[in-house]
Amino acid sequence: MSFSDAFSRVPRFLRSFYFLTGLGFLVWMFVFDANDFVKQYDMYAKWQELRTDKDYYLREIDKVKKDRAELLSSPELLEKFAREKYIMKRPGEDVFVLVSPEKEEE
Repeated sequence: MSFSDAFSRVPRFLRSFYFLTGLGFLVWMFVFDANDFVKQYDMYAKWQELRTDKDYYLREIDKVKKDRAELLSSPELLEKFAREKYIMKRPGEDVFVLVSPEKEEE
């Protein structure tokens, strides 16, 4: 069996210039191009992760805005926040800070 016999057994549309050119183009786009499928998938996954992060941070911003508005509206809550968060005290008061013991390293 010679090369020409084997070549003639291949269907005609597979030997077409347009089919071979299109196949070459697809191989180039899938494998060698700067924006091949692997990179496109990685960029899509990163985009999804960034969207999730954005949603999380928008929710956190809303929480902080709500807490801020609540703190600024009530002097009692503002004082409580300052005492707990920043260990502030009134003149003449003593503040005791309780620290939990850390686990001993073995």
